[in-house]
Amino acid sequence: MTERIVVVGAALLDGDRLLAARRSAPPELAGRWELPGGKVEPGECPEGALVRELREELGVEAEVVERVPGSWPLRAPYELRVWTARLRPGSAGPEPLQDHDELRWLTPAEIWTVPWLEQDVPAVRQILARLGTGPRA
Repeated sequence: MTERIVVVGAALLDGDRLLAARRSAPPELAGRWELPGGKVEPGECPEGALVRELREELGVEAEVVERVPGSWPLRAPYELRVWTARLRPGSAGPEPLQDHDELRWLTPAEIWTVPWLEQDVPAVRQILARLGTGPRA
């Protein structure tokens, strides 16, 4: 059995708004929306990887708050795990620096107005449930 490689995703929150990032690469994912994040590198803890990925992809300093229950299979051998996070005081605002061409802060009512990557949909539903706004898609 192949060992799973963890991909961390950030439910970056500002009040009840969730940050969504539109992929610019690779071509098969371009134009679809996701939770920002990336692979955990060898020797790295998932929370540390999330902070690093948010710095690299969005240019922000973030703090991890808590793990969202569950994990979601991506293409083998990857597995998505999501944590809620918030910007640290004094952090710059997020910018699409790497692999993304647009960012949007979505309210619960706006969550399903963007075409999410299929593998992120269950995690987004779980985040909405944690925010106290049930899933609608």
